[in-house]
Amino acid sequence: MSEMNKILVRSEVPTEHTWALEDMYATKADWEKDLEATKEIAVNAAALAGKLKDSAENLLKYCELDEELGCHLSDVYGYASRMKDQDTTDSVGQAMEAKAMSLYVECSGMTSFAGPEILDIDEETLNGYYEVCPKLCNYRRSLSDLRRCREHILSPELEKLLADAGEMAQTPDTVFSMLSNADLTFPSVKNSAGEEFEVTNGSFIPLMQSPDRSLRKAAFESLYHTYGNVINTSAALINAQVNQLKFFSKARKYNNTLEASLDHTNVPVGVYKNLIAAVHEDIGVLHRYMRLRKKLLGVDELHMYDLYPSLVADADVKISYEKAKEEVLAATAVLGEEYSKTLKHGFESRWVDVYENKGKRSGAYSAGQRVHPYVLMNYKDTLDSEFTLAHEMGHAMHSWLSNKNQRPIDSDYVIFVAEVASTCNESLLMQHLLRKTEDKRTRAYLINYFLEQFRTTLYRQTMFAEFEMMINEASERGESLTADSLNQMYRKLNEFYYGEDVVVDDEIAMEWARIPHFYYNFYVFQYATGFSAAMALSKKILNEGEPAVKDYLNFLSGGCSKDPISLLKGAGVDMGTSQPVHEALAVFDSLLDEMETLMAE
Repeated sequence: MSEMNKILVRSEVPTEHTWALEDMYATKADWEKDLEATKEIAVNAAALAGKLKDSAENLLKYCELDEELGCHLSDVYGYASRMKDQDTTDSVGQAMEAKAMSLYVECSGMTSFAGPEILDIDEETLNGYYEVCPKLCNYRRSLSDLRRCREHILSPELEKLLADAGEMAQTPDTVFSMLSNADLTFPSVKNSAGEEFEVTNGSFIPLMQSPDRSLRKAAFESLYHTYGNVINTSAALINAQVNQLKFFSKARKYNNTLEASLDHTNVPVGVYKNLIAAVHEDIGVLHRYMRLRKKLLGVDELHMYDLYPSLVADADVKISYEKAKEEVLAATAVLGEEYSKTLKHGFESRWVDVYENKGKRSGAYSAGQRVHPYVLMNYKDTLDSEFTLAHEMGHAMHSWLSNKNQRPIDSDYVIFVAEVASTCNESLLMQHLLRKTEDKRTRAYLINYFLEQFRTTLYRQTMFAEFEMMINEASERGESLTADSLNQMYRKLNEFYYGEDVVVDDEIAMEWARIPHFYYNFYVFQYATGFSAAMALSKKILNEGEPAVKDYLNFLSGGCSKDPISLLKGAGVDMGTSQPVHEALAVFDSLLDEMETLMAE
């Protein structure tokens, strides 16, 4: 196997390409020390059990301790998770994360009394507390949000029981992660020239983007046949995930798991269902894209392994990490000097763990720690990796600005708005690249990539969201989630979304088994809603300039100080309607027009 295609072990990775975990804790001993200090904070908070109604001072003291506890738990668990994710085969990182999770569950149990006690304070008394103790107003938003969920908060005894069950509830996700990232290995494959390539979760999409069709097909079969060998285990894990969601939703007196999940972030269920309905209404545009893809690739049959390669392959170029950083900085310069300065500092100060290594968690993410964000990448010198970098640094800047401008209790923005900042960065990068591109071939290549963003983010993530809703509804109807039933549901969705011009290969029915987001509790729909909102916001930023930038930066600085729909309205987008989704898909349709014209010339 060539050196170029070799995946390094963690110890071989140069320090400058790794994230600076020492910024959180200089040594593991320091982490262990903070582990004990965190538990002590929880003990002090627990000492106030039964006393929160007694006085404004007691309530304030608890709120301050709870805020401090949240900060410490974030540090302790964040450090352990980064340690594990950089090499999931390392038993030290595994043990640290397990220890941090146990602490989190223990602290949750110790403070579980607070919710019921706070709800038991009548409104008049609580308002009086705000008057006599002005510092308590710092927590008014969080207390109000808790009381909003009054009917779903249980007795102190039951709240402790649910908190104690938290570690057990994480088991499906933990087992899936170990199975997918640490235990499963995929057969290596060869291209048409006989060159050998390693197949991993991190290398799979780059292999799918290869112009070599035989390599794509081989990698496709390597990955999915391997998942097929553990398909019943995967079905059991999905079933366990749905069962734990059902348990908690029923315990908290919600009608279903979807309602329970969205209420946690104060998002109406209608937003989820409006998204699916809007995408169904505009599904013909995706079918049109598939017809164009089939035509431009010049194939008799368009298979699932033909969906990723560029339609303008001869314009494909390698993009180094250094060049990607430069272009992301240039594209986001429109957001102002402070944004640019901080983003540059992040690149220079090892916020990013750059390249894949053996055992490293697949994919990419940003974790907004107090000291600074940490970004996991598996960079591959592709345009896709460049956009992933822009995406994750959008998350990072959202976390940085929210942490800088909000108290810790109000800094942690909810999942619904999380994907807006990341996708807005991607849109700004695309517009920047298109503006500076005059060559028609290169422009067609970029538009092709933009089309793929629409397909994979708006359409594909909505398909994932629909699948997640379907499996939860099936389970709530008492139906068993077997490998066969899951495969059948997933295959039918692919047939509907991609249309008659695509051959839905048997292997794709098992794709659900490799998607980590199905363990995130109705997360994926927010990629699609965030993409739609980001299209609208990037357009405002580029067309309106400083006023729109100011509104957008206020949004990024807002944390969870308001409900997510209101935060986005403040930036100029109403996600309470399906209009942003339809408008985004209208852009997709217009890009198809331009692509057809460019490729005909």
